[in-house]
Amino acid sequence: MSISRTAPRQKDLTSPAESKNALRRTMGARHLIMIAMGGVIGSGLFLSSGYTISQAGPLGAVIAYLIGAFVVYLIMACLGELALAYPVSGAFHIYASRSISPATGFATAWLYWLCWAVAIGSEFTASGLLMQRWFPQVDVWIWCLVFAALVFGVNAVSSRVFGETEFWFSLIKVAAIVALIVLGGAALLGFHPLSNQPHPFLFENFNTDAGLFPNGLSGVMVTTLAVFYAFSGSELIGVAAGETADPARNIPRALRSTVIRLAVFFVGAIAVIAATVPFDKVGLDESPFVTVFSSIGIPYAGDVMNFVIITALLSAGNSGLFSCSRMLFSLAEEGHAPKALAKLTQRGIPLLALCLSMVGGLASLVSSVAAPETVYLILVSISGFAVVGVWMSIAASHFFHRRAFLHAGGDPKTLPYRAPFYPWLPILAFTLCLASLVGIAFDPAQVGALYFGVPFVGACYLYFHLRYGRRRKGGAKPPVDMTRVDQNQPTAT
Repeated sequence: MSISRTAPRQKDLTSPAESKNALRRTMGARHLIMIAMGGVIGSGLFLSSGYTISQAGPLGAVIAYLIGAFVVYLIMACLGELALAYPVSGAFHIYASRSISPATGFATAWLYWLCWAVAIGSEFTASGLLMQRWFPQVDVWIWCLVFAALVFGVNAVSSRVFGETEFWFSLIKVAAIVALIVLGGAALLGFHPLSNQPHPFLFENFNTDAGLFPNGLSGVMVTTLAVFYAFSGSELIGVAAGETADPARNIPRALRSTVIRLAVFFVGAIAVIAATVPFDKVGLDESPFVTVFSSIGIPYAGDVMNFVIITALLSAGNSGLFSCSRMLFSLAEEGHAPKALAKLTQRGIPLLALCLSMVGGLASLVSSVAAPETVYLILVSISGFAVVGVWMSIAASHFFHRRAFLHAGGDPKTLPYRAPFYPWLPILAFTLCLASLVGIAFDPAQVGALYFGVPFVGACYLYFHLRYGRRRKGGAKPPVDMTRVDQNQPTAT
């Protein structure tokens, strides 16, 4: 395998010597799709969607999720081109390091690692609390340890076992969403044979006493960050690029399928919930899914959804631990973390990076109990900022990557995947993400994301320049020519 003739030659990425210390390409398109779906479909949809509807109103919530789905499409289009240019694990910071600067890549990696480390602890805690419904005599911390051991074991075996587990976890969540859309939609059309209670017809709930937008358009704008956070996880396809067989074929397929499914599932589910439950009665005390299923007479709706939500939380934690470990592995490969984190088991698992990531998740869990108003509040605020920050990094990386490619005389028609409407697509994606950050400055409930997120990024830049200086410049390593890579071989960064 060789690198494009327009770029300086570097070592063969699939040489036998390097392959021994490379992640294994064992996942296909269906694994990528379900990994992304698993990372996205979590408590944000099953629990927090009630907050979005109550703040933005029924129609406003649907519009907010449509905006979110559109931004996901923009980011995934950028991601597709970058993931094939740099088919490596932990790819986000590689994109930024090569296309913008090594310091930007460093900040992006740690921002994303912290985001998922906080999420891991939260998922275990929430799962343990939900288990109290069935086992009130068992302490929450015991369930946290059980679930942590389960998720760690799945990630420690092999990337294919992780992919298969995530596939089935995600399938359960998708089934619940499809059931909500089909059964809830039928009830809105007047078909609800299991319930004799009055039920709203079509979208009559959208016209509230305060109009179509009960809290004004500002309510829609303020909730966009919460919606973006609900869509976070779609970018996991980029993290898994280094462990995907035949990336030139499977990554574009996975990206297209993921965008379409997320748009249909999320917008469809929100539309059914908003049309069924009055916006001033939906909240966080009960899952909106339980409210809808109960209203149409589905038996044991609470128990069924409790199981689905626990599955969703464990699935998100599973994806989060995978993402965290690959970020640390990739940082070590770049020389920006201890080299020991790049060591792999015989099955191609970065076990030390996996262990450290699990420790980070458990530390987050402990801080949620020991220091909920200080340390944990700061961690949660930074993680809320991280989602949009990483998306902005992907959009900016694509802009500069394509510009460098064109300046080097490259022909976009030769790219295995080409994001459309360049340069306007990455510019629009970046602008919309930036607008959402500006908008939360006016929301006291979310402004902490800026207070702590921006200084954290600044601290990452400062540490990088103090620790590593300017010994590397962005673009030092060129992208791989995907038309000339043996894509079934393992690839190291």
